Amino acid sequence: MEPHENTGHPRRWAILGVLVISLLVVVLDNTILNVALRTLADPVHGLGASQGELEWAINSYTLVFAGLLFTFGVLGDRLGRKRFLMVGLALFGLASLLSAYAQDPGQLIATRALMGVGGAAIMPVTLSIISNVFDPRERAKAIGVWAGAVGLAVAIGPVLGGALLEHYWWGSVFLINVPVVALGVVLVAALVPESRDPRPGRVDVLGVLLSVVGLVALTYGIIDGGEHGFDRSRVWLAVVGGLAVLGWFVAHELRSDHPSLDVRLFRVPRFAAPVALVGLVFFAAMGVMFFGAFYLQLVRGYSPLESGLLFLPFAAAQLIFAPRSAAMVRRYGGRAVAGVGLLLTAAALGAFVLIDADTPIWIFSALGFVQGAGMANIMPPATESIMSALPREKAGVGSAVSNTVRQVAGALGVAVLGSVLSAVYRNDVASAVSGLPAPVRDAAQESISGAYAVAGRLGAGAPRLIDAANGSFVSAMHWAAGVSALVALLGFVIVLRWMPGRPVIETDARPATERELAGTA
Repeated sequence: MEPHENTGHPRRWAILGVLVISLLVVVLDNTILNVALRTLADPVHGLGASQGELEWAINSYTLVFAGLLFTFGVLGDRLGRKRFLMVGLALFGLASLLSAYAQDPGQLIATRALMGVGGAAIMPVTLSIISNVFDPRERAKAIGVWAGAVGLAVAIGPVLGGALLEHYWWGSVFLINVPVVALGVVLVAALVPESRDPRPGRVDVLGVLLSVVGLVALTYGIIDGGEHGFDRSRVWLAVVGGLAVLGWFVAHELRSDHPSLDVRLFRVPRFAAPVALVGLVFFAAMGVMFFGAFYLQLVRGYSPLESGLLFLPFAAAQLIFAPRSAAMVRRYGGRAVAGVGLLLTAAALGAFVLIDADTPIWIFSALGFVQGAGMANIMPPATESIMSALPREKAGVGSAVSNTVRQVAGALGVAVLGSVLSAVYRNDVASAVSGLPAPVRDAAQESISGAYAVAGRLGAGAPRLIDAANGSFVSAMHWAAGVSALVALLGFVIVLRWMPGRPVIETDARPATERELAGTA
């Protein structure tokens, strides 16, 4: 019958495959560089980059990426999503090639920023194209596959990076993007249909500029504070300034007759609750991955490749459960599925409190699997709720909001939980290093990496310092894990209070949020 006709694109599943390829290369790059940092610092085998230059090689990408996600999501709706995806892929591939052959750290920082521009053009339009080519009844399943690809890429980045560095030079971690991007451009050109908002209206120039400035300032403050401490005026100037500009953005959008983002949507629980949920989950998860990498490589002594392999159960759980989450939501409702997912995630994060320097390593990977299973049943229903709140022609806005919140929350998680980790570590290790010479003591007390670096100069005193550093780091890890678990439990409260339950049959064709806003006007 007519009401049951599938309105999706005939090639929608092949298009989804192309979008997953495009997505993988962007998300991989967020994690793959981390394993190459030690090589890049080597003056013989790398670029001789300083610690500050290494930080900026990562942060130049993150700042540009986070700052432009919302803008590019909005512009993709207006100018054409396929066009934006192809331009983004081409730019990302060119910047990857330039990064691979950078001659000094300054060049690498600049080319990484260019990669951020390309990534910001790719990420939001993949999700908005899914909303456009899939029938609403299949969209949740497609988003489940999309979310599974994100989880897979996060976990396999260190594995791929470690494998490349064991056999090739450091530039290979960037060069690997080029053939993947080239394949992506060809497939997008051949398979993906063009789509855009048929009634785009005027461009909200001021709103776009305010969003970029506010997001860049906020992200910079979060990253800088996490790496160098939140006790400096520059950090708080960036954070408070960024929040003030974003507040101006909200006020402007409320007054504008052609807003980039209808901020009234945040009054509607079925939109606002999953946005908050995405932020809380990535805040908790990225912080754990941050300290997990140090635990595996320093406390346990695994290589970057081995450490990456130990994160694979997380990816396996994402691949297994994320595509199946849509069926679970249809049967039990989004509130129940996301709630159980959050409880699993909180339990896994909380269990890291019990991990110590001698815990059988399979337990670490098993907790990663449980966390991955939990997140696989959180992200798809949350993302589907966000995307279903808007009509297809505005899909880029929903995608941009979801991805921007995820990126900023992930950076905030690393910064805040990293600060908790550093503070507890410094306090615990202080007594053990108090008798060392000042320069050595300061380095050992700053971080576990510093302790390992100076231990080689202590001769017979090295084992004692290493044991003290390991013990202090594990204690600090327990505190960070506890905070992560509490953040996940806060998400559980939000789910119970505001997430919609079982889907209902709608008789009104307008998106749910549009009807709810009309009812409250």
